[in-house]
Amino acid sequence: MMIDVTILGYIAAFCTTCSFVPQVLHILKTGDTASISLAMYSCFVLGVFLWLIYGIAMQDWPIIIANAITLMLASAILLLKIRDVFRARKTPQLSV
Repeated sequence: MMIDVTILGYIAAFCTTCSFVPQVLHILKTGDTASISLAMYSCFVLGVFLWLIYGIAMQDWPIIIANAITLMLASAILLLKIRDVFRARKTPQLSV
């Protein structure tokens, strides 16, 4: 039995997109973004945005849907990280 390539794309999109939900929920619950790399998430969000543009250009719905949702989730993580970086810069450091 041969699986339809589009169905395979939707399954892959579902798996990769859902992988971000636990991280977003964890950060929202704990408020802790210390272990998140700002550079990595910046680069990742840019890459997901470009994949979204590619999917739109190719009219490939699994790519469009997966990257639109992933862009929202990863952008939420990135924005929370940026918020925390700016908060840390504003908070005076105690010297020991």
